[in-house]
Amino acid sequence: MKRSFTSLNPQEALHVAIFIEERNAELYHRFAEMFVEFRDSESLEIASVFWEMAAEERNHSSALQDKYIEEYGNARCALTEEDLIESIEVPKLEDGDVFAATSEGRTTNPRARALQVALTAELSAQRYYSDLAQKTQEGTLRRLYRELAEMEDGHVAYIQRKLVPHPTNHKKAN
Repeated sequence: MKRSFTSLNPQEALHVAIFIEERNAELYHRFAEMFVEFRDSESLEIASVFWEMAAEERNHSSALQDKYIEEYGNARCALTEEDLIESIEVPKLEDGDVFAATSEGRTTNPRARALQVALTAELSAQRYYSDLAQKTQEGTLRRLYRELAEMEDGHVAYIQRKLVPHPTNHKKAN
């Protein structure tokens, strides 16, 4: 029987959060492979963003795994994200629409379009965990939700920094 994320205890919630990061790493990896197949420069640029995001998600998964081991040792937890009712932080290509041009007919920066896919997913997760932290009574679970929200804040900031054009790019355009 599927459960809501809000019904999980701290160990289960942390364990599922690890699976979410691992799933995202795999999704970004698949997105990158798909764009590499097109073999044009714009698609390769998009693929490179997705490779970066896959690596970033793996790093987040590793950090959460370290936290899990620190708090729970080798204690087993059979719960995975497939056991949840909700889908949390799922990157979707249609959200960022990396294939499309802008409404004015100009093509936007392919890197920015790919980063927008990740930003949409990260913002969704950040709001989700922040809302849970606000609705949960003080204790271990609320602290975990706050930590997950802060981690997502870091993901959002990381992507937003990548979306800001570098001064060297403007010099080349002039």
